[in-house]
Amino acid sequence: MILIDDKTPNLLAAAALNGKEPVPVLKDEFGQTILAQDSITHTVADSLKNMNLSDLKGVVTGENTILRDGLRALTELTVGFVPKLLIAILILWIGMKLTKMLKKFIVRALERRNAEPSLKSFLGSLVDVLLKAMIIIMAMDVVGIKATSFIALLGAMGLAIGMALQGTLQNFAGGVIILLMKPFKVGDYIECGEYKGYIQEIRIFHTMMRPFNGRTIVIPNSELSNKSLINHTKEEIIRLDVVASVAYGSDLDKVKEVLMDVINDEPLILNEPKPPTVAVSNLADSSVDVSMWMWVKTEDYWTVWMRIRENIYKAFYRNGITIPFPQVEVHMNHE
Repeated sequence: MILIDDKTPNLLAAAALNGKEPVPVLKDEFGQTILAQDSITHTVADSLKNMNLSDLKGVVTGENTILRDGLRALTELTVGFVPKLLIAILILWIGMKLTKMLKKFIVRALERRNAEPSLKSFLGSLVDVLLKAMIIIMAMDVVGIKATSFIALLGAMGLAIGMALQGTLQNFAGGVIILLMKPFKVGDYIECGEYKGYIQEIRIFHTMMRPFNGRTIVIPNSELSNKSLINHTKEEIIRLDVVASVAYGSDLDKVKEVLMDVINDEPLILNEPKPPTVAVSNLADSSVDVSMWMWVKTEDYWTVWMRIRENIYKAFYRNGITIPFPQVEVHMNHE
């Protein structure tokens, strides 16, 4: 160990050079030693004094370097991450295969139930998207990416979108109910509240109806799924009800005989499930109402509906049966 005196320039130089040629001591014009040289030599001497030989060996051999620590950390990360990555890839591969198989199974099950084509494509796509999202979240969790925050964000977004599109989602749910439960199908003639017409198209959010006047009515599915409706064409055979009114004083036996002849002359009227019936149904203010109940095929309903009324009028006219109309009798008192 070298004892260093800051006031001795020669000793400072010897400590700094460690046996080499001494460096001349710099002095100013008055003969004083320059302090910068003194400070540098002092710093070098302290470094030599406090240096640990093991640290110097680590630097030279590379046993304790930043590069070595980095390589060690990279190795540990690779050894721990690669197996997880392989498992995640395997989960994705198997999951996608199972999703494809399940989608085909659902579509085939809907085909066996004669579901609407739009329902098959919609439910197939919905199942495909949901299952793929679940598989991706599972793979992320295996790798180490926490999906909790991601799921919470999706939930918050879904809630906000649901509140903003509440009416649209109700129509969507109504469309799914209609396509699943099938209260009516394309081509059926239905009556729902003030709407009457043939179903032209069933969409996810709306249903297109075409009445007799050729217009197109767009009805929200929520209204059709939540309200009562009448499907006039769901069954193959339906009953046609016609009311024929006659004046008071008419021969009811003659009236029923004429109406039965009109029924027998119509070839589209069926005797099954029940034969036609003619009976008095109401005694109105200005008429006696006689009802006719006849069973016809659904496809023949409107043909018979229009033709039977014309034939009733002609038969009443030929047989002198009076069809009443509202009348008011005024009695005047002459004094």
